[in-house]
Amino acid sequence: MPAAAYSRPRVPPQDNRYPASPLGNDPPQVPFQRVALVVHPTRGIDRVLADLHRWTDAEGLELVQLGAEGSQRVVAPAGTVTASDLVVALGGDGTVLAALRLAADTRTPVLGVACGSLGALSAVPGDELESALARFRSGDWITRSLPVLKMAYEAGEDWAINDVVLVRRGAGQIAADVAIDDELYVRLAGDGVVVATPLGSSAYSLALGGAILPAGTQAFLCTPLAMHAGSAAPLVVPADAGLTIDIDPGYAGFDVEIDGQRRHREGMHFRFVMHPDRVSLVTFATMGRGLAGLRRRGIIADSPRIAIRDKRRPRP
Repeated sequence: MPAAAYSRPRVPPQDNRYPASPLGNDPPQVPFQRVALVVHPTRGIDRVLADLHRWTDAEGLELVQLGAEGSQRVVAPAGTVTASDLVVALGGDGTVLAALRLAADTRTPVLGVACGSLGALSAVPGDELESALARFRSGDWITRSLPVLKMAYEAGEDWAINDVVLVRRGAGQIAADVAIDDELYVRLAGDGVVVATPLGSSAYSLALGGAILPAGTQAFLCTPLAMHAGSAAPLVVPADAGLTIDIDPGYAGFDVEIDGQRRHREGMHFRFVMHPDRVSLVTFATMGRGLAGLRRRGIIADSPRIAIRDKRRPRP
């Protein structure tokens, strides 16, 4: 469908869009050039998208879609993003991760809108989008900066928000030498290694028995993936240290997965360091250490015996 089908008239902003404060001054407004949209490829977003169109029309803002070229789901004209825009991600955590990557170079804030279950990176569910946009417009929001993993290899560098997985391809095993600041930790054989940020520690790494790093932990995590014999617990790496992994791929080779997406990256030597503030999320409340969200989503669950004990206690 041609991009012209999604064009929206630009309406000049009105000075009286927000009610006056008790002191007689209008609340501060965040300057916009446009709203840049990233959408889930299959989830139902029609109602939320209609709300977004209605709001941008009323505000006189251009609505564009990032990554629209080649996408199977085009809902707005293709566009770019600048530091003075807002990126809105409609979908789940994977959509927010994609949006954060697209917004990273300009440090544009990303508003995650859950169309389905409320994930770790979503600020609001879909039915609260319009009120969230109004709060952002008025400056009533908090920046949540996330650390990322910077990965250097022979042919270049890349980075991850959640994790990097170095994983065997096919039926064979791979071998890996893991070291911190050139001090050897372990030489392992198995399916591979997962290197995770504090945010990513509650994802694939946790499924492998890795530790949870609460938000704000100045460290990242290295977890062996199906290690064949030997002994190596998940390794907590200080934020100011460098982690190196040297791969012997065996006969079948290996793959590099960055935030769940397979990437073609040439090399056998990988070095990881933590970068404290690469991407920015929009939120409307302090996040604490992130443990409440993990409990709410059932990633952390109490022992059944505790629940039974609570039921037995007499109520006041």
